[in-house]
This record gives sequence, C-alpha cells and structure tokens, in this order.
Amino acid sequence: MERRTIGATALEVGAIGLGCMPMSWGYTESQRNGEGSLRAVHAALDRGCTLLDTADMYGPFTNELLVGRALKERRAEAFVSTKVGLLVGEQHIVANGRPGYVKRACDASLRRLQTDVIDLYQLHRTDPEVPIEETWGAMAELVAAGKVRSLGLCAVGARAGRRRGARLYDGTLRQLERVQQVFPVSSVQAELSVWSKEALEQLLPWCVTRGVGFLAAMPLGNGFLTGTLTPGQGFEPEDIRARHPRFTAEMMAANQPVVAGLRRVGARHGATPGQVALAWVLAQGRHVVPVPGTKKERWAAENAAAAGLVLDRRDLAEIAGLPPARGSWD
Repeated sequence: MERRTIGATALEVGAIGLGCMPMSWGYTESQRNGEGSLRAVHAALDRGCTLLDTADMYGPFTNELLVGRALKERRAEAFVSTKVGLLVGEQHIVANGRPGYVKRACDASLRRLQTDVIDLYQLHRTDPEVPIEETWGAMAELVAAGKVRSLGLCAVGARAGRRRGARLYDGTLRQLERVQQVFPVSSVQAELSVWSKEALEQLLPWCVTRGVGFLAAMPLGNGFLTGTLTPGQGFEPEDIRARHPRFTAEMMAANQPVVAGLRRVGARHGATPGQVALAWVLAQGRHVVPVPGTKKERWAAENAAAAGLVLDRRDLAEIAGLPPARGSWD
C-alpha cells in the first residue's frame, strides 16, 4: 500500500487508516462484538492500514483497551493515534484541558493501549476554561518525555452557532495559529467526504502550505456513501445517526443521487460506492489520509482495497457534478 507522511515529523502511515470508534461508541450498539472488532483491526493491519485511530472517550476507555489487545501482538506494524480532552458523564460530555489532567490521561491511555509511546496524540476538543496554549504545552511536555511522538488537533466545525459571515473552520484556524507558536502541529483531523467538502476551502490548504497531515474523518459519510443504508430503516437510540439531520427518512431519500453517482463511477472500475468515496478523498492530495470507521472485518478489507483505486479526470468531474447533500437544516 502507498505510504503517506504525517506532518513535519515524517512519520509514515498507510494511505488509508482505520477509525476504531464504531467498535464501542456512537453506532449500532447491538452489533458490537469485541472479537469481531479485533478481527477487523487485524484485517486492516494485514492490508497495510497502519494508522489506528481511537480516543479515551470512546466507550469510554473500552476502545483503547480493544486496540491495546491488537497492539500487544503487532505494535511494530501500527501507527497509534489517540485523543485527549473530553470526559464522558451520564448524560453529557465535557472538555478538560487542564495540564495535570492531560498528563494523567496520557499515562492511562498508554496502559490501556499496552504501549510505551503514542505515535500521534490529538486534542479532541479545547477547554473553554483553559487557554489552549496551556493544554498544548502540557502535550508538548509529553513529547519531550518520550511518551508521545507527535501532536494533532481535531477541528471543530459546528454548522450552528457561528457568527454571521464566519466560515466553518475560522475558529479552528485561529486555534492552529496559536498552538503552532507553542509546538508544531503534525496533523489536523476533520470531516471530509464527497458530501461534506467544507474542509477543502480553508482547512486543507492551511495544512498543505505548512506540511501538516490531514486526517479525513467520516470519509464514508457515516456509512451513507457505502450505499448499504436504506431510507427509513431507522437507527438505534444511541446511534449518532438517529439525531443527524442527513439521516431522516426524507433526507436519506433525497440524497440517493449522491450514492447513485458513486455507484456509476464504481461500475467503470469494478469498485463499490464506498471505495469510490475513499478514492475521492485520497485524490485531494498527498497530505490526506482517510480514516473510515468500521467494526467488521469485511468492511475493513473493502476499505483497504480502495487505496488501489485511482480516479481519472472523468471520474472526478462526474463526482464534482453530483448534487450537494441535503440535511434537515436546509
């Protein structure tokens, strides 16, 4: 598999990563299976998907424990990415960026992951009560201590609550400029897919001009771009799609032309709609690594195979001409 570089640290990863979140957080709880998820991790590593992306809040904690089981056997083959900065309560999630907490959380993640060092430590969200420079400074101290190799920032791109005229990632860009003065940013993680292209306007260009890696979260559109979901199928209450404005029955039906377009392109290459969606993300530049999430071996293998799919000008033009995705906020 093609290799891509994460930031100025020149740390290399496979062209496609593995998002481990669905194995224990956010999606269809009834289908979670620890052994099945472990097989998915091994399937990804077998096919060169070296970047394993997790977070201490997923579960919470159980996702890191699961990844740690795989790392116990195959640490040398993996690029380990985890996150800090969010605490999960009974009915809420809160940010904690206090330096002391960050350092304790890192030690706990190292134990759960059964490793001596985290390749990429990402700030999941900033704490409004703590200057981001203080949080980032504590993370930089973890690099100096040899517990972490590089640092990344997860972008916040809420569509609601922005000032009039503000663009989606204005706040994240201000944060990035501030933390760059403390310690270099190696990667930025944000949503990027055929139906969510906002990062192309500001965020990806910022990364490219500075040699910063871009981890494309949700490159399969929370599963919609795979073409395996049916409008009106319903989601379990804990599934994040049950409250997502693009996953009402009406909007899923309205967005079917996007999947149909991916399916047409895929037919020319013997590829699935999901593989075309991942190939589109890869085509956005050498700094981009899509991180599709899955909990099943079958999908991990299919996603990995997308690294070998190269879209031509006709393909890219056809995808560019697809109608924009609609949501219930439209």
